Amino acid sequence: MTEQAIIAGCLHNDPTAQRELYSKYSPKMLSVCYRFAQSREDAEDMLQEGFIKVFTQMHTFQNKGVFEGWIRRIIVHTCINFLKKYKKFNESIDLAYATNLYVKEETMPSIMQAKQVIECIRLLPVGYRTVLNLYAIEGFSHREIGEMLDIEESTSRSQYTRSKAMLETILIRKKIIDQPKEDFNWLATLKK
Repeated sequence: MTEQAIIAGCLHNDPTAQRELYSKYSPKMLSVCYRFAQSREDAEDMLQEGFIKVFTQMHTFQNKGVFEGWIRRIIVHTCINFLKKYKKFNESIDLAYATNLYVKEETMPSIMQAKQVIECIRLLPVGYRTVLNLYAIEGFSHREIGEMLDIEESTSRSQYTRSKAMLETILIRKKIIDQPKEDFNWLATLKK
């Protein structure tokens, strides 16, 4: 089935088209959910809620931009709403990890290390993890993140800075990297 046929079928609530859409995009979207979630069960719940929204909001897709990007935005917003709904974003954050912010230029970890990096991101407190995912991987601005999470833009910036420092410490401790990095632009490569 072509993407256009899947979209047309989903607009008519065709179960075959809906299964096809889910089969095609759920693995990537589960990866998105997994980065935000506390557990695999939470990620699966986020995914299920997200696809319900995709199916019920299909009529709002206007064939502008990439269809997968439209689905991704819905899934990301679903993850944020899930964290807010279950107050998982409001968990306390240990600021003791944010003391050393010295960083140097280094190259991105190899693709083989990507899974390890994702696992390390999942070790961050939920607030740090959420801001890091939204800014470095999903590409939202600090202003947009502030609006999504009902926090100040400056809070998003400080959470991001602290999350990078904490992630760096974890990556070094687990020997995934051997020295600090100057920037975390390579995190965007984990988006897939």
